[in-house]
Amino acid sequence: MLVESPPEQRADTAPAHPNRRAPLRVPGLFLSAVILVLVALASIAIGAKDLSLQQVWHGLFEDSGTYGDAVVADRLSRTVLGALAGAALGLAGAVLQALTRNPLADPGLLGINAGASAAVVTAITFFGVTSLSGYVWFAFCGAAAVGALVWFLGGSRGATPVRLVLAGTAITAALFGYLQAVMILDEAALGRMRFWTVGSLSSANSAIIQQVLPFLLTGFVLALLLARPLNAMAMGDDTAKALGAHLNRTRGLAMLAATLLCGAATAACGPIAFIGLMVPHVVRSFTGPDMRWILPYTAVLSPVLLLGADVIGRVLTRPAELQVGIVTAILGGPVFIYLVRRRRTAQL
Repeated sequence: MLVESPPEQRADTAPAHPNRRAPLRVPGLFLSAVILVLVALASIAIGAKDLSLQQVWHGLFEDSGTYGDAVVADRLSRTVLGALAGAALGLAGAVLQALTRNPLADPGLLGINAGASAAVVTAITFFGVTSLSGYVWFAFCGAAAVGALVWFLGGSRGATPVRLVLAGTAITAALFGYLQAVMILDEAALGRMRFWTVGSLSSANSAIIQQVLPFLLTGFVLALLLARPLNAMAMGDDTAKALGAHLNRTRGLAMLAATLLCGAATAACGPIAFIGLMVPHVVRSFTGPDMRWILPYTAVLSPVLLLGADVIGRVLTRPAELQVGIVTAILGGPVFIYLVRRRRTAQL
């Protein structure tokens, strides 16, 4: 059983002090941005269909309606959505880890993914929705509703990390049972849901990006603004109050940010696991525990992981594609086991 360590033992979540890593943070962030650009270019150039670099260049800058131009346009939308969704899932994971003081937290911990999935299966079974553009709004509303319900059941103004986690776990279990029951009774829903629930970028287009972009941008800004309050909360409630932090307001805004980010990303791509778990841990290992650096680094490196996994999935099974949700699960499973076994992050 995972237990919360006392404030003085939580070296992973305590506010950072000046140290030898500080001079390298800015150039490191710039290098991370360069890596993201390179991976994004690889996402556009590499896929199940072979294209020459000349075709890729032509499709990016001289679109004339050829087959190659159409492929590049599809990959460009896919890359943009992957970058946005990756950053959203990573930031949501980092915020939730700080909020719950649980280094193994991810966006699924508070039931947000389960809420989106339950809303999609409801839309398919009871409202006859068949298009991805229709799923998006149901998924987002489901994620938002569950986020609000977790906040209410967790105590609202008196919410604590333990209460929020318990409420999220209970709601996730209930919604998972509902999902299984509906999909067993409705074979059509099962057939449509199995493509969405695995997590994929293959259906990305400009319309979907436009639908979720306002929510993602709002979540990005809100998460980055919470860096200082989350730093204070990492030292414990009493210390945070002494430093002038508003605990209830910070927890409420953190829940809102995580719901916006995870809800919008899940609505557009389906539930994609382990991005929000792995990347904040990797980032924390070389930035230190200061959320003012963890959040920007996470926002840049999470898309690197998601887009890289998507490219791997397209290359491994040519001419077919392996959905990105499967690739991240394969990569994330061993990492999760390693994190659980680390004495500094999990104690029996």
